[in-house]
Amino acid sequence: MAGESREDRIATTAEAAPPRRKPRLLDVAERAGFSRAAVSLALRGDPSIPEATRTKILEAAKDLAYVYNRGAANLRRASTLTVGIVLHDVTNPYFAEILAALQQEFAASGRVVLFGNSDEDTSIQARIIRTFREYNVDGLVLCPAAGTERAALAQVQRSGCPLVLFSRAVPGVEVDYVGGANRAGMGLAIDHLLASGHRRIALIGGNTKTTTGRERREGYLEALERAGLPPAPELILSGPPTRDLGVEGITALLRLPAPPTAVVGFNDIVAFGVMLGARRHGLDVGRDLAVVGFDDVREATLWRPALTSVWFDREVIGRAATRLLLRRIADPSAPIERVAIPPALRVRDSSAPTSG
Repeated sequence: MAGESREDRIATTAEAAPPRRKPRLLDVAERAGFSRAAVSLALRGDPSIPEATRTKILEAAKDLAYVYNRGAANLRRASTLTVGIVLHDVTNPYFAEILAALQQEFAASGRVVLFGNSDEDTSIQARIIRTFREYNVDGLVLCPAAGTERAALAQVQRSGCPLVLFSRAVPGVEVDYVGGANRAGMGLAIDHLLASGHRRIALIGGNTKTTTGRERREGYLEALERAGLPPAPELILSGPPTRDLGVEGITALLRLPAPPTAVVGFNDIVAFGVMLGARRHGLDVGRDLAVVGFDDVREATLWRPALTSVWFDREVIGRAATRLLLRRIADPSAPIERVAIPPALRVRDSSAPTSG
């Protein structure tokens, strides 16, 4: 057309060209000559589809640049090179450190981590697991929310998705597991306080809804029994592992006619709350009241006084969980393995001999 520049013609041509429609599953089915159901199964790597059929479907999908199951990698391999990790409380620095260790270990194996936080809610946990399975992850590493039932984990196992639990076990489920030796760790804490002359030793936090809570409470009671001390029910306070519980717990205990001279927190977070509450009541932690935590998060050394705490090696937990899952992926019929990480007590200024 006269007077029309080359740039105008190019623009007009580009504007006139309709946008290319994304290829659909039906397009792949028509190209390959199979049903949509067969195509869907083949792209998910379902073993019921013959290899020759699957190869033809993958070639058709590749020709059409069709992406299925949220990752083009699934068109080329049975493995997605992804793993799902589900925690019950990512705000707890202990679990955040384990998550970092897991991510580092899986990255070294060439895998990408997908992460979900259940916030101690089994319905959220179920939704996260279902979504990860839709992403066709190679396996799952799970620290189960309180109240997780055997049936929920059995369903994951029946689906063929490799599963490893860490930190918390679920009784009655035959599954690979790695976690700290909680009874032994609590025994170290109580024995340390007993050796310092304490006899009125309180336990704040945790409950019997999780194996961690049960094991740490059992370790507390067993250590007192070894020392010939009967348990004092008023010195055992259950509740969520939070700073608030620590503050409220020590406030209640100090009102007793015979308050404790030492407190063990279910974890360091509770112990930090105990230290804050003790200060509000004019007590000098480490002199007037001994406090011991559990998990030995990095913050424990920053408090004044620094917090005595039971330590489990998070990097070892991460390596063990990674090894267990990769082993289960490679050999689904391998025998179940349970790994107990030994504890160590990191003694600092918050736990002192009794002055009484």
